Amino acid sequence: MDVAKFTMIDERFKCLVCGRNVEPLGYTARDHCPYCLCSVHVDNNPGDRLCDCMGVLEPVGIEPFKKGKYKILYKCNKCSMLKKNITAKDDDMDKIIDIMSHPNIEV
Repeated sequence: MDVAKFTMIDERFKCLVCGRNVEPLGYTARDHCPYCLCSVHVDNNPGDRLCDCMGVLEPVGIEPFKKGKYKILYKCNKCSMLKKNITAKDDDMDKIIDIMSHPNIEV
């Protein structure tokens, strides 16, 4: 990721998929729901809010990242774009394990 293209936005929101209230992360930008792991396709570059797709980014795979962290592989249910986000400290680990066990990567 190009750090110059990263806009820090860490705000609370209501998840459009599971309906739960999501609090700010506190140490970096919150970019997905920690409960269902879904996101919304709103950014071209992280935090810019310049993408008008508005499709749901559904978690379809998990890959190792570094120091015990993972990246969530997303596929947009509207435009089919693939994106990756780093997991957050409060993400549902059972959900992460389930996605690792049953990836749904069809490109």
